[in-house]
Formats: sequence, structure tokens, C-alpha cells
Amino acid sequence: MSGDRIFYAPPKGNPLGTNWAFKIGAGVLRPILNLIVKKDWRGAEYLPKTGAAIVVCNHLSYLDPLTFTHFLYNNGRAPRYLGKEAVFKVPFIGWFIKSAGQIPVKRESKDAVLGFEHAIAVLKAGHLLGVYPEGTLTRDENLWPMRAKTGVARLALLTGVPVYPCASWGPQIVIPPYGRKIKLFPRTKVSVIMGEQVNLDKWRGSDNPADIEAATDAIMDEITKLLEVLRGESAPKSKFDPKKSDLPRTGNFKRAR
Repeated sequence: MSGDRIFYAPPKGNPLGTNWAFKIGAGVLRPILNLIVKKDWRGAEYLPKTGAAIVVCNHLSYLDPLTFTHFLYNNGRAPRYLGKEAVFKVPFIGWFIKSAGQIPVKRESKDAVLGFEHAIAVLKAGHLLGVYPEGTLTRDENLWPMRAKTGVARLALLTGVPVYPCASWGPQIVIPPYGRKIKLFPRTKVSVIMGEQVNLDKWRGSDNPADIEAATDAIMDEITKLLEVLRGESAPKSKFDPKKSDLPRTGNFKRAR
């Protein structure tokens, strides 16, 4: 299958990219988030108001997609995400998030390439695509970003679409990694910061594996720098590498142990 054969309508509405399901979901979830979260949002001026773009962020908690989307939505863009297929199989919820434009992906399988082609089509239509480059919650014991999968770099180098780094801190207090209990009160400060476009010019158009790895590292370095700002401390010099670990690549690694 080719991305050219997958069609998505151009984004419309306000915020750009919204539709009936997105509006209903936002109408329900935004007031709830406002009750349990104190918003600390920075760098929204970098978010492009129109046109295809990729926004990337670190992944700490199941709450991340909601608080990150809240940041993007309130600043004018309704993003599209690639999400694990299991979520889309949940009755009603799966149908609803798919209706909101989100895209199921079979992670760690040969069919994952279909998600990549859907992402290309989404960008060709002019949407904002949200990506968690790590592909799962960080395995770093101190919750720093780990070395990422190469999908987002491959996508950016192939399409030429700009990549904007973001970082988040605080969702892991509301819902701990792989936790189920939600901290409701007192409200927790959740910070989201966006930075300037990542400079990938030296690797544009390349499909060389070394270039793709280098571009991936450049993207994750920018995310890490932003997280250092939010945390007020320095990250380790070397990132946790899941490829060199015996931890499972996806899923609840704490339960697996």
C-alpha cells in the first residue's frame, strides 16, 4: 500500500483540525483537566497556526496525551496521533477516538508500516501530527527521555515537514507510570513547553540508517533540553537505550518483572 492511496481531508474548523467527535471529547475532558491540573504552558508561540507539522514530546504517563492535546487544542490545533491498536478495540472508546481522526497502529509488527503510510497521508493533507518518539512510557528510572525509535525522523526526512520539540512534566504525579490511581486534589502543576523547530537540514532527503539515527538523536536532544528547563536540573549525559536492555519494548515493564 502507498501513502498516496490513503486520503485524509484537509483540516478545518477552529481549532484547526477539529471535528464533531473532537469537539465533544474536548468539551467533556477540558473542564475535568482544569479541575485537577494547574496549567503551566510555555512556548506556544512556536506552534504553527496552519500547515503540516509534527510535534514530539516525552512520554511519562497515561495522562500525557490528554494534557498535551489540551495544550495544542487551546493554542489553535487539533492534532492527530498514531495510537496502539488495543485502545481502538475498546468498545465505544475505540470508535469515538477513531471518529476524532486518531490512527490505530499495530506496534512491533510488520503491519506497523501501515501506520507510517497513514501518517504520511495525514501530513499531506496539512494536519498537525503528534508523536511520542519513544513509542512507550520511558524506561529511564528517573523519567528522563530514553533513546527513541526512528519513525519520526524517517517521517520528517521523507516528507520535509517541520518537527517541533515539546516536553512535559507533572502528568506522572497525577497518574504514575502504568498506575491506575488518579491524584485529584490538590491540583497538580502540569508543565508543557514547546521549542523552536528542530534543525534537520543536514539529513533532509536521506534514507541512510546512520543519518536517520542521527536525526532521531537530534530530535530527542531537543526534547531533553526542554525537559531540563522544566525540571531545573541536568539530564544524564547518555540516554537509557531500550535496545540494550532486557526490558520489554512496550507495555508495563514493571509488571513484567
